Amino acid sequence: MTSNISDIAQIIQIVVAPIFMLTGISGFLNVMSGRLGRIVDRARIMERRINIMKCPNHLKAAEKELKTLWRRVKLINRSIGLCTASALFICAVVVCLFLADFLSTDFDIAIVTLFVIALLLLIFALLMFLKEVQLATRQLQMGHEILDE
Repeated sequence: MTSNISDIAQIIQIVVAPIFMLTGISGFLNVMSGRLGRIVDRARIMERRINIMKCPNHLKAAEKELKTLWRRVKLINRSIGLCTASALFICAVVVCLFLADFLSTDFDIAIVTLFVIALLLLIFALLMFLKEVQLATRQLQMGHEILDE
């Protein structure tokens, strides 16, 4: 335990990059939460409309849109989970950086491992998000969205 103010200041400088990464992830989580809310709202509207639809063609299109909406919900939920896990691993990196200095212990392997896992989780989260956006775009291009009456 040989930490002093200058050592702590140096560690704080080192953890700035992971903290910026956390800020980016939190912004991304905010965007995905907003998308999730809009998708769920649209799904609820479609469920109500399906219950009162009489035209078989509209009913089929509405059911297809609803199925796609629930697929999008699953993708966004997975992406949110992966982003959250990535953020937790980044937090663990920051904790390890402080503990390594405070305990005068070598945490290099743990820090690298945690950071790589965080990046991999973020990559998979971004891929899930991309898949959801592509699904939303495809849904509009195929004309499955039922217009408001």
